[in-house]
Amino acid sequence: MLRVAEGDVVGADARVLTAHDLQVDEALLTGEAQPVQRRPDPPADPGAGPGERTTMLHAGTLVVHGSGTAVVVGTGADSELGRIAGLLREHSAPDTPLQRRLAALGRRLSAAAVAACALVVVLGLLRGEPWGIMLVAGISLAVAAIPESLPAVVALALAAATRRMADQGAIVRSLPAVEALGSVTVLAADKTGTLTTGHPRAVAVWTREGVLELPAPGVGGVGVAAGGRGGRALLEAVVLCSDAEPGGGGTEGALVDAAAGAGVDVPGLRAALPRTHVRPFDAAHRSMRTTHAGPAGPLEVVKGAPEVVLAGEEDAGRTVAAWAGEGRRVLAVAAGPPGAVRLLGLIATADPVRPDAAAAVRAARAAGIRPVMITGDHPGTAAAVAAAVGVTVPGDPPDAPGHGLRPVYARTDPAGKLAIVTAWQEAGHLVAMTGDGVNDAPALRAADVGVAMGRRGTEVAKEAADLVLTDDSLATVVAAVAEGRRVFDNVRRFVRYGVSGGLAELLVMLVGPLVGFVLPLLPGQVLWVNLVTHGLPGVAIGSEIAEPDVLRRPPRPPSEGLLTRRGAFDVLWVAALMTGSCLGLAVWSAARGGPWQTVLFATLALTQLGMALTTRSDRTPFWRMAPAGNPFLFVAVATSLAATLAAVYLPGLSDLLGLDPLPAADLALVAAVAVVPAILIELVEAARARRSG
Repeated sequence: MLRVAEGDVVGADARVLTAHDLQVDEALLTGEAQPVQRRPDPPADPGAGPGERTTMLHAGTLVVHGSGTAVVVGTGADSELGRIAGLLREHSAPDTPLQRRLAALGRRLSAAAVAACALVVVLGLLRGEPWGIMLVAGISLAVAAIPESLPAVVALALAAATRRMADQGAIVRSLPAVEALGSVTVLAADKTGTLTTGHPRAVAVWTREGVLELPAPGVGGVGVAAGGRGGRALLEAVVLCSDAEPGGGGTEGALVDAAAGAGVDVPGLRAALPRTHVRPFDAAHRSMRTTHAGPAGPLEVVKGAPEVVLAGEEDAGRTVAAWAGEGRRVLAVAAGPPGAVRLLGLIATADPVRPDAAAAVRAARAAGIRPVMITGDHPGTAAAVAAAVGVTVPGDPPDAPGHGLRPVYARTDPAGKLAIVTAWQEAGHLVAMTGDGVNDAPALRAADVGVAMGRRGTEVAKEAADLVLTDDSLATVVAAVAEGRRVFDNVRRFVRYGVSGGLAELLVMLVGPLVGFVLPLLPGQVLWVNLVTHGLPGVAIGSEIAEPDVLRRPPRPPSEGLLTRRGAFDVLWVAALMTGSCLGLAVWSAARGGPWQTVLFATLALTQLGMALTTRSDRTPFWRMAPAGNPFLFVAVATSLAATLAAVYLPGLSDLLGLDPLPAADLALVAAVAVVPAILIELVEAARARRSG
């Protein structure tokens, strides 16, 4: 048996036996911001969700008013919390899009590099080259052909994005989830605390003198604006027929706060009209009734469901219907001599929409992300909030048939939220899910990116999430999407740069013997070129700032890889261009009896360093972009250029690598040829930008 009273946390799932105005905060399980009434009615349908089981108390919920007794029916794994824990154990977090894309790219590049290097070794042996040299050359080329700094670039880009996101109020618990945010196509938001404030307040009053929408945070001036005495009499009656104190929270606290904000002296009024009798709210009467001693005789106040208190008031009834359609909760208030009370008016409460919610939803739509709202709250309330913030707007595409996909889901339990996330994923979407309660944890774990609220979120929700918001703002999620897209763009830039350079090195080794170079580059030379071109410049490419339109373009298709068809084509022609430039200049040097291998080495390195500068943007030439956008790239290129020149001119190092110092004229020619591929790349990208508008 359980005996519960105001302030108690329920210790087990239990069926109510007796209740005295028993109200419970179940936001932990249902997301419903308002306390719910619990009473010993006939049991609800076994398939009903936690919020609809009016006879049940659930472990972990908070009694905010009244008292009662209940018989325990479930503990541990058999409780609602236990079932949620079971869902968490059954569902692990999926791999992020970046993890899947990197794995696929790694398999393809490894297979291609091994095959090409084996071909180089075989051809060398057929030409009579020593097998030891060819084996070392093959291994060195395999190392150089694969952009092995890619993991470092990804890790550093994600770490830098994590720091920037922390500055904006988002704490990252899983590094790969940063990039996954940039790929999401559906943003599933919990209502309470994410789209709304999570703190109910009085939002409107109706009296026979008029209607007043109450501004946040209080109702300053309501007595005058609503018709003077009528509005004030309504709020004074609310204070008398309530046990709440200002700032007490919940619906009752919101009503008293409204009165205090209008200038009602709550303690003074209650002292002047002391309570002599009370009939607490119960299921049978659906109202609370108090009697007070006053100088003019006894005063009775009734506060409760409009259909109980109104008794045929048509004007008030129309207001009730309109407010209910907007998702507001309405109470009617009457007062007068005992047995002769008359209607004073109506007061509506609601969980207000967060000031930044609508703008965040609009930003998500502009970024091509479909907003979806999932809540355990009432369908009418859910529909009103969805319309207010823009989750539903006229002209939206129809619901997807066959999957049960729609923009608003109400009265959902933990299993239902999990099923909704899974259904969107099965329809080919990448889903980011926000939540704060224990009931959200399974869906947060199953989503491609789980986002928990840091202020009001439970520890269970935070543990299941990839991202924790310190400000509980949906706008922070949208800002994090921009960071995710920035990370992916930079990783893609490095992949195109690194694969192009690696392919050029392979082609030089494969084509070189066909133009008379038995072993175009020694193993140490290949590794040095790879080190100076893929090391610091690769890391610097991962620091590039986001494109201006990063949140004005649609998300990438989930099936799109790091190298698109056009990206692969670019890699091929750029690698061929670099190969032709390098071998052409080496052939010219050999014909003059010059140090052709050093020329080939220097040209291959400088060509790739020049190409690194072109990776900054696909639409703006690098010479028009401010260095301040990515100063590290210029420092990295300069440092790598110095390392290349050191390999050519520094005694000891040049001997170790088998290189000869280049005459100044040869070095100038190498530099001139090295910039040609970069210029051609910029011209091609400029032509594409003009064609695309």
